[in-house]
Amino acid sequence: MTDEQLIRHLYDRFNHRDIDAVLSSLAEDVIWANGMEGTYLHGRQAVREYWTYQWSVIDPSVSPMKISATEDGALEVEVHQTVRDLQGVTLLDEFIRHVFRVENERVTRFDIKGSSHLADIAPG
Repeated sequence: MTDEQLIRHLYDRFNHRDIDAVLSSLAEDVIWANGMEGTYLHGRQAVREYWTYQWSVIDPSVSPMKISATEDGALEVEVHQTVRDLQGVTLLDEFIRHVFRVENERVTRFDIKGSSHLADIAPG
Protein backbone atom coordinates (compact mmCIF):
# COMPACT_ATOMS: atom_id res chain seq x y z
CA MET A 1 0.00 0.00 0.00
CA THR A 2 1.37 3.43 -0.89
CA ASP A 3 1.44 6.20 1.69
CA GLU A 4 -1.37 7.97 -0.17
CA GLN A 5 -3.49 4.82 -0.15
CA LEU A 6 -2.81 4.47 3.58
CA ILE A 7 -4.02 8.01 4.23
CA ARG A 8 -7.18 7.53 2.15
CA HIS A 9 -7.81 4.27 4.01
CA LEU A 10 -7.49 6.08 7.36
CA TYR A 11 -10.11 8.67 6.43
CA ASP A 12 -12.47 6.00 5.12
CA ARG A 13 -12.17 3.90 8.26
CA PHE A 14 -12.48 7.00 10.51
CA ASN A 15 -15.69 8.00 8.75
CA HIS A 16 -17.03 4.46 9.25
CA ARG A 17 -16.01 4.54 12.96
CA ASP A 18 -13.74 1.52 12.46
CA ILE A 19 -11.36 2.60 15.19
CA ASP A 20 -9.35 -0.64 15.27
CA ALA A 21 -8.55 -0.42 11.55
CA VAL A 22 -7.36 3.15 11.96
CA LEU A 23 -5.31 2.47 15.09
CA SER A 24 -3.59 -0.49 13.45
CA SER A 25 -2.19 1.96 10.87
CA LEU A 26 -0.66 4.20 13.54
CA ALA A 27 2.72 3.76 15.17
CA GLU A 28 2.50 2.65 18.82
CA ASP A 29 4.05 5.96 19.89
CA VAL A 30 2.15 8.14 17.41
CA ILE A 31 1.90 11.87 18.08
CA TRP A 32 -1.63 13.02 17.18
CA ALA A 33 -3.14 16.52 17.10
CA ASN A 34 -6.21 16.91 19.30
CA GLY A 35 -8.33 19.32 17.29
CA MET A 36 -10.92 19.71 20.03
CA GLU A 37 -8.44 21.04 22.59
CA GLY A 38 -5.49 22.26 20.54
CA THR A 39 -3.11 19.83 22.23
CA TYR A 40 -1.33 16.62 21.25
CA LEU A 41 -2.01 13.02 22.15
CA HIS A 42 0.74 10.45 22.56
CA GLY A 43 0.20 6.80 21.67
CA ARG A 44 -2.57 4.68 20.21
CA GLN A 45 -4.48 4.32 23.46
CA ALA A 46 -4.71 8.10 23.87
CA VAL A 47 -6.04 8.39 20.29
CA ARG A 48 -8.61 5.65 21.03
CA GLU A 49 -9.82 7.49 24.13
CA TYR A 50 -9.98 10.81 22.26
CA TRP A 51 -12.06 9.42 19.40
CA THR A 52 -14.30 7.43 21.73
CA TYR A 53 -15.08 10.65 23.56
CA GLN A 54 -15.34 12.74 20.38
CA TRP A 55 -17.83 10.36 18.78
CA SER A 56 -19.95 10.41 21.95
CA VAL A 57 -20.53 14.18 21.66
CA ILE A 58 -20.24 15.05 17.93
CA ASP A 59 -20.47 13.32 14.54
CA PRO A 60 -17.47 14.34 12.41
CA SER A 61 -16.86 13.39 8.79
CA VAL A 62 -13.57 14.19 7.10
CA SER A 63 -12.97 13.68 3.37
CA PRO A 64 -9.58 14.05 1.68
CA MET A 65 -9.81 16.32 -1.35
CA LYS A 66 -6.14 16.56 -2.37
CA ILE A 67 -3.00 14.83 -1.11
CA SER A 68 0.46 16.14 -1.91
CA ALA A 69 3.99 15.49 -0.68
CA THR A 70 5.81 18.28 1.13
CA GLU A 71 9.48 19.12 0.62
CA ASP A 72 10.40 17.35 3.86
CA GLY A 73 8.61 14.11 2.92
CA ALA A 74 5.33 14.51 4.81
CA LEU A 75 1.92 14.21 3.19
CA GLU A 76 -0.29 17.29 3.29
CA VAL A 77 -3.98 16.63 2.86
CA GLU A 78 -6.61 19.22 2.05
CA VAL A 79 -9.77 17.93 3.70
CA HIS A 80 -13.42 18.84 3.83
CA GLN A 81 -14.52 18.53 7.44
CA THR A 82 -18.16 18.46 8.40
CA VAL A 83 -19.22 18.16 12.02
CA ARG A 84 -22.77 17.54 13.14
CA ASP A 85 -24.28 17.26 16.57
CA LEU A 86 -25.76 13.90 17.54
CA GLN A 87 -29.16 15.00 16.21
CA GLY A 88 -27.70 15.65 12.75
CA VAL A 89 -27.53 19.46 12.87
CA THR A 90 -24.45 20.81 11.05
CA LEU A 91 -22.16 22.64 13.48
CA LEU A 92 -19.11 23.06 11.25
CA ASP A 93 -18.35 22.86 7.54
CA GLU A 94 -14.79 23.80 6.63
CA PHE A 95 -11.77 23.05 4.51
CA ILE A 96 -8.53 22.57 6.43
CA ARG A 97 -5.16 20.91 5.98
CA HIS A 98 -3.81 17.86 7.76
CA VAL A 99 -0.17 16.79 7.69
CA PHE A 100 0.90 13.16 8.15
CA ARG A 101 4.32 11.68 8.68
CA VAL A 102 4.55 8.03 7.69
CA GLU A 103 7.36 5.57 8.41
CA ASN A 104 7.29 1.85 7.65
CA GLU A 105 3.63 2.01 6.57
CA ARG A 106 2.55 3.52 9.91
CA VAL A 107 1.55 7.09 10.73
CA THR A 108 4.04 8.47 13.24
CA ARG A 109 2.68 12.01 13.49
CA PHE A 110 -0.48 13.92 12.59
CA ASP A 111 -0.75 17.72 12.64
CA ILE A 112 -3.47 20.21 11.79
CA LYS A 113 -2.08 23.00 9.63
CA GLY A 114 -3.66 26.39 9.97
CA SER A 115 -6.74 26.96 12.04
CA SER A 116 -9.73 24.72 12.40
CA HIS A 117 -12.87 25.85 14.18
CA LEU A 118 -13.40 22.44 15.79
CA ALA A 119 -12.28 23.73 19.19
CA ASP A 120 -14.87 26.52 18.91
CA ILE A 121 -17.74 24.03 18.86
CA ALA A 122 -16.30 21.39 21.19
CA PRO A 123 -18.50 20.72 24.21
CA GLY A 124 -17.26 21.60 27.66
